Amino acid sequence: MTRLLRASLFLVPALAIAACAPATMNVSSHVDRSVDFNAYRTYSWGPADALPTGDPRLDKNPMFKDQFQGAVEKQLVLKGLAQVTTGTPDLLIHYHANITERLDVRGIDRPYGHCIGEDCMAEVTNYDAGTLVLDIVDARTNKLVWRGWAQDAIKKMLDSPDEMTRQIEKSVPKMVAQFPKAF
Repeated sequence: MTRLLRASLFLVPALAIAACAPATMNVSSHVDRSVDFNAYRTYSWGPADALPTGDPRLDKNPMFKDQFQGAVEKQLVLKGLAQVTTGTPDLLIHYHANITERLDVRGIDRPYGHCIGEDCMAEVTNYDAGTLVLDIVDARTNKLVWRGWAQDAIKKMLDSPDEMTRQIEKSVPKMVAQFPKAF
């Protein structure tokens, strides 16, 4: 057997399994290119978001806030920023969290040759998607200088503290990695 044939024996089933899973994590950001991020050294957390997340299990979960803020703080230290509790920080950090029900439809485009497998019926998967948005604002001008976001299927995160920790530790570094490094 050639190497290519052996590799395809593993690759094709893996792609078929991946095609059946709900959407994978989507991470992106927007940065204000006119801002000199070298001027920023300190940050503090801004006021809490007054909007509900869409799920009372998350709205009333202090562990989520602690886990998320801790993960963000760890990543900001790696970017060269220090948290301050007194005085005026250079940056204010604010986040939003939201949970929405989503539908993922697979196999509907079979007539166009985009289906894997012999019995490629349309398949509808219902899942909850969690979205985290992290805003970083210049504290002196009150201008948004960076926004990062991550969205993923949350699976059993709301019912399992370990799964919540895993999801946060997976999404926050990917999101904050797109923030420009200070000095």
